[in-house]
Amino acid sequence: MTAPKPQPTPRPGVLDIAAYVPGKEHAPGVARVFKLSANETPLGPSPKAIEAFKAAAGQLERYPDGQATALRAAIGTTFRLNPANIMCGNGSDELLGLLCHTYLGPGDEGIVTEHGFLVYKIQITAAGATPVTVKEKDCRVDVDAILAAVTPKTKAVFIANPGNPTGTYVPVAEIRRLQASLPPQVLLVLDAAYAEYVRRNDYEAGLEIVSSCQNVVMTRTFSKVYGLAALRLGWLYAPEHIIDALDRVRGPFNISAPGIAAGAAAMADQGFIEQAVSFNAEWIGKLTQAFEALGLEVTPSVTNFVLIHFPDVEGKRAADADDFLTARGYILRAVRSYGFNNALRMSVGPEEANLGVIEALREFMGRG
Repeated sequence: MTAPKPQPTPRPGVLDIAAYVPGKEHAPGVARVFKLSANETPLGPSPKAIEAFKAAAGQLERYPDGQATALRAAIGTTFRLNPANIMCGNGSDELLGLLCHTYLGPGDEGIVTEHGFLVYKIQITAAGATPVTVKEKDCRVDVDAILAAVTPKTKAVFIANPGNPTGTYVPVAEIRRLQASLPPQVLLVLDAAYAEYVRRNDYEAGLEIVSSCQNVVMTRTFSKVYGLAALRLGWLYAPEHIIDALDRVRGPFNISAPGIAAGAAAMADQGFIEQAVSFNAEWIGKLTQAFEALGLEVTPSVTNFVLIHFPDVEGKRAADADDFLTARGYILRAVRSYGFNNALRMSVGPEEANLGVIEALREFMGRG
């Protein structure tokens, strides 16, 4: 038997990472498909963003602005922030990775919650640190459980607020209590990818907390309500000492010029964003009411998706519903990897798709 030839070996821990698997996109044999598995906005991007993207195509031979000045300025104007405290990235995923590689290493721990975004664990492990998972309570982040898990090894805490795939949120008073109770050297990362959709008086995305603290970072994305998922744009707001550290490891041209142009135009068109938020608010209510009328449990959501729980009955479980819906061209997201073995997550889609899923589930549940 021939001995295996020597080859480069990943450092310990890398091959233990379960690679992120996105939701499916296709339904073989189905002529028309509605993809409701990735929380994409059904309204698409602002027409002004599309125009800006096309205009940038005339100078593709030039490197982009490595500081994303126009995009940071647009974000700063919209949210009344100092651009010096803003960093833009290739999606918020890149920024989460930069935070882990800058502040975590072997022997360190990063706390995540039971149903938190899977990328947190991936990036913590990739940095050589250990992810520590704490339980949630009724699909909601439990601040006391997080605090109980803090040890001298804890270097960061990651919270999706609102949560994905739960759609629930942590009130600002609880976030402030968490920050005040954490050791000052522990980084608190607030992932507010769905913040634009939230209409609750006791919610705050993280801007005020970051402004008044030295150990808090807020991340945001252009992939959801702004409709620019294909361009991979994200941003974070942080104290200047954190921006300075991240800038030392960030790639010099991490965002494309068309992305910068489209992002700045999308950020400036807040009227379009309000239309998208209003459309979503209407359909979150309608979908929740319709599914509950079918005897299904729906986790209350402040986002652009709903988590639908199915009965533990032969032929009526989530996997059965997934097959039933896929065969009719409606693709939802199975969320077993997030700890929900009998649930599906559905993004708010166009009206035709929303009504179609309601009717299909009515048939599936025998209520037709």
